[in-house]
Amino acid sequence: MMPRFFEVVFNIPVNRCFSYTLPDNMEVKPGYRVLAPFGKRELVGCVTGTSSRPPAGVKEIKEIQRVIDKRPVFDDSVVKLARWISTMYMCSLGEALSTMLPGGRREVELEEYGGSLIVDREFSLDEQQVQAIERIKEAEGGTFYLYGVTGSGKTEVFLQAAKETVSKGRGVIYLVPEISLTHQVVEIFSSAFGSNVAILHSGLTPSQRLKEWLRLFDGEVNLVIGARSGVFAPVKKLGLIIIDEEHENSYKSGSTPRYHARQVAMHRCRTEKAVLVMGSATPSLEAYHLMSQGRLRRLTLSRRLSGGLMPDVEIQDLKNEAGPISAYLISEIRKAHTEGRQTILFLNRRGFSYYFHCRSCGFEMKCKNCSVSLTFHKSRNQLICHYCGYSIRPVDICPDCGSIDVGYSGFGTERIEEEIIKVFPDLKTKRIDTDAVKKKHVLRKILNDFRNGDIDILLGTQMVAKGLNFPGVKLVGIISADTGLQLPDFRAAERTFNLVVQVSGRAGRSHPDGKVIIQTFKPDNETIRLAADGKIDEFYKRELQARKKLNFPPFSRLIRLVFRGRSRKKAFKSACDFKKLFFREKEPSGSSTVLGPAECPLSVIAGSFRYHIIFQSGSFSELHKQVRNILETYTPPSGVYVEVDVDPLSML
Repeated sequence: MMPRFFEVVFNIPVNRCFSYTLPDNMEVKPGYRVLAPFGKRELVGCVTGTSSRPPAGVKEIKEIQRVIDKRPVFDDSVVKLARWISTMYMCSLGEALSTMLPGGRREVELEEYGGSLIVDREFSLDEQQVQAIERIKEAEGGTFYLYGVTGSGKTEVFLQAAKETVSKGRGVIYLVPEISLTHQVVEIFSSAFGSNVAILHSGLTPSQRLKEWLRLFDGEVNLVIGARSGVFAPVKKLGLIIIDEEHENSYKSGSTPRYHARQVAMHRCRTEKAVLVMGSATPSLEAYHLMSQGRLRRLTLSRRLSGGLMPDVEIQDLKNEAGPISAYLISEIRKAHTEGRQTILFLNRRGFSYYFHCRSCGFEMKCKNCSVSLTFHKSRNQLICHYCGYSIRPVDICPDCGSIDVGYSGFGTERIEEEIIKVFPDLKTKRIDTDAVKKKHVLRKILNDFRNGDIDILLGTQMVAKGLNFPGVKLVGIISADTGLQLPDFRAAERTFNLVVQVSGRAGRSHPDGKVIIQTFKPDNETIRLAADGKIDEFYKRELQARKKLNFPPFSRLIRLVFRGRSRKKAFKSACDFKKLFFREKEPSGSSTVLGPAECPLSVIAGSFRYHIIFQSGSFSELHKQVRNILETYTPPSGVYVEVDVDPLSML
């Protein structure tokens, strides 16, 4: 009997299928996306199954309005992975499928770097690289970690491992943390594999993404390069997944489902009998811990290969300096230019200055929708919230006490750019941050010009810290190393350490005389000192000791629930009610702790009040099952939304 009823799932937080019929003039089967009526709306859904009988107890079954795809775009293997995502990250099957399929939710990322980056590839493989490649080639499965200093040739090892996998008729997924890095990998891999490379990232149009997805789905190509969501690529006979710069936070999704690409990759490699190779100069603490336990096979690259040595690193105390750029850093920038070399300046904060305050009463200008300070952007003459986009014109009088003794404190990339241009009017300076490179191809042009030596000083936020290789750079200046240390998050020290080491790695990659100057108001801070001295193993050991005392990851697993709503009272009550349900079902075991409910550090975002509960346990499967069971039956009051974050990276 022909199926007459079709099971459809939608991108909504309801974990069930909905049945529809089909008009006589239409044809559809599982694997297609359709437009169907849902309440008073029409939603895009995915057909996951069929039936010859109507569901029991349903009086009226609506018709599908339109079939979106001309052919199937997913199969049972994609649905199977979506079911795992749904269970692991406590979301609906429809939400999981929508995230995985092209044309679904977009990742917030920047334009791809389109410059030529195939450089310094004439060197032959050194002994450490050869050993690493051989060990990966011999493996039938399992997980490796390529732990190598910046500039030690990790990409070459990844390339050779991919070549070996493809030669055996198996597929490869190569993940990079940002699409601004995708192009250098694409060029290197395209030169080796020709047209047998698909690209999957949010810089492509939905139709381009679908085209690449279908090339993989049909088995036309078996190698894909992409950002976070590339981990879902429908690669046939998967043999290898590579995660470059494994420590990067951008591998963790910030919206439902809040998956981590590393965890999804581990699951796929386990179920599809593939090899997982991760790499970084600064592994996540979880990965380092697994390596120290022998649960992750460590491959070490300890030498720079393109003629460079690790740079000299100096700490500069900012306390007695007149401005944000020390006299010493200014003299070293001039010295580098005199030698025909370039400088990168890093500051992890956009804008001109990052808060307005009154010197008379202490009033601070905050966003009306969020509990964060507004950032002054001089070029636009606006105070802007970086969370919800709210903006107002700057004021000259304190709105609270009427005093005219007001001003701006702190500094962002705009302010540093202004200072640099003032001090070095004869040098060409360019800034790259999300404000400066909004127009298409701006990022591409700036990085090309810098690589060609047409720019003397490149100033930027995290974009300049990510794996880019510029042979002409002698000096790297970190304007303020303290920024991330202020955050109320147990991972603050780890993030700051990783960032300082990664930014420092941009200096002296092709010459033995690179230099890094770390400016800080806390020159004796242990995290900054260890990063400056390159004592990577010592930092990890100390940080692991601190985490063990607090029973924080990697010594436990966390699940974070955020209850948000326009009513502060409702949001808080919902969090309290959920905690009561948790304890009513079962008292947590000795290895479990429940923290909260408490206000989130960012207590208001976009007008919603936020409270969180943090569940902490050494027995993750038991905790996960208990929280999931309650969520399946728990319905928050109207106007309150629950965000589920399994293994959260941020507590803000």
